[in-house]
Amino acid sequence: MVFMLPMEFLAPFSADEEVDFPDQIAQLALDPMTAIFEKPANNERQHLKALFVKGRVDGQPMTKILVDGGAAINIMLYAVYRKLGKWYQDLTKTDMMLKDFEGNVSPVKGGICVELTIGSKTLPTTFFVISGKGAYNLLLERDWIHANCCIPSTMHQCLVQWVGDKIEIVPGDSSYVIASAEIDTYERTRCILGEVWEKDFLKVADYEIPPIQAVGSDEEF
Repeated sequence: MVFMLPMEFLAPFSADEEVDFPDQIAQLALDPMTAIFEKPANNERQHLKALFVKGRVDGQPMTKILVDGGAAINIMLYAVYRKLGKWYQDLTKTDMMLKDFEGNVSPVKGGICVELTIGSKTLPTTFFVISGKGAYNLLLERDWIHANCCIPSTMHQCLVQWVGDKIEIVPGDSSYVIASAEIDTYERTRCILGEVWEKDFLKVADYEIPPIQAVGSDEEF
């Protein structure tokens, strides 16, 4: 980014001498802003929350948008697709097949390109529409993360994105935790790594986020 200033704003080298420049323009160059993550306190990082954010899809408000850097495709549930007022004929046909951990294969209903707004930034985003239930309304994968030029942090519960050369911090969507039927269990669940466990049984909560895998791929979505 370069700002152009009139010549009268250029200070002379000395009080009685003015420097003569052939190009009567002063330039101020600024580099893109730098994002810095602060180290959180122990009680702020000892959680297992996934990163959900709020946004808009074609101008309509949307909650429970899961940002997952381990996913390989963007997912939209068919129930959410219908709530957006879209019909089956609006889908772009695809031969993609998805497979869960149990090996069950199900076809994708189709693809849809929408205007997705997160924070103040809008990006055309393609979602693959599937049947089924999930803890999310939309799932955003790493291709969107890279295309949107952003850094999600589950630990900080926020998403940092560059809007031009400026930085915008999008806070996580806490409404999912508030609406969860297992809010007490969810809030009390803590990280298990870095601790010595001597109990006979270790229970791990299931938050109904279905694992999805494309046929012929080793990556989970």
